[in-house]
Amino acid sequence: MDKMAQNTSRQRLVLASQSPVRAQLLRNAGLDFETCPAHVDEAALIAASSDPTFEQIALCLAKAKAMAVIEAAGADVVIAADQLLVCDGVVLHKPVDLDAARARLELLSGRTHELVTACVLARAGTVLWTHSETSRLTMHALSDAEIDETLALEGQAVLQSVGAYRLEGPGIALIAALEGDYFAMLGLPLVPLLAAIRRHAAQFLPGAGSK
Repeated sequence: MDKMAQNTSRQRLVLASQSPVRAQLLRNAGLDFETCPAHVDEAALIAASSDPTFEQIALCLAKAKAMAVIEAAGADVVIAADQLLVCDGVVLHKPVDLDAARARLELLSGRTHELVTACVLARAGTVLWTHSETSRLTMHALSDAEIDETLALEGQAVLQSVGAYRLEGPGIALIAALEGDYFAMLGLPLVPLLAAIRRHAAQFLPGAGSK
């Protein structure tokens, strides 16, 4: 059976992300989905954005990722998400190496920063649902030894996190206080997303095949 025939015989839900954390959250929820990374120039989109808020910028990026995957993979329904880390009104990007990761932890040490998370559900080029929210995280004042130990435990994994820490890993010990939804902090506002899937694409939820 060729690809076109497969697409007509089976609806596809695609996560437009290569994030293992987002994929694990959806697997834990029992969803039937595939993954396809979205290739968009995030820095260019942020620079070109005229939207007034960081939540709107994150939504713009999530929508661009959804449309890119719909075009590239021909998916029926796409989940796309984006997350910005904002400190003192500045959007930060992922560290390029462990030296940059160390500098990032030194910057965030003892300070409060924001994680701005946006999510989109789209079908065939049409956005069905959007959601955005902002969480606030305060980090302990970190010693050099704490930073050294965290980087040793995490290794290259911290380069996939804009904050150079992982809440689902040893990085949680660096956090003094959290304000917001934990799933959104991980990169996917899972509860509102599942409610949107129930409304717009319930066939991908557990047990849908038996209804």
